[in-house]
Amino acid sequence: MTFDQAQATVDEWITTTGVRYFSELTNMAILTEEVGEVARLIARQYGEQSFKESDKGRELGDELADVLFVVICLANQTGVNLTEAMARNLAKKTQRDATRHHNNPKLTSGDAAAPTPL
Repeated sequence: MTFDQAQATVDEWITTTGVRYFSELTNMAILTEEVGEVARLIARQYGEQSFKESDKGRELGDELADVLFVVICLANQTGVNLTEAMARNLAKKTQRDATRHHNNPKLTSGDAAAPTPL
């Protein structure tokens, strides 16, 4: 699914199943809550915190999708095309960080955990 498709799908869901968008301020609060749920799960899966009974059964992918859903809602509400915004953002990062990360001894020391392949 592309960003354009995701934005259209979320908009259709909101207008048919969800009745209407929450206000931007409400969605910002919901986004903060959802990011907190991601943080909580990561702290338990990859950090030192142990799971509580209420944490069991939660999946990281589902929690990240909750965050993405609210981000898409905010983009739709504010007229942001995420495809265009992401392209501009990656171009900015590429120009700004062309050599920065390669010259960072913290990243070349081999101490960081390797990412899990998709």
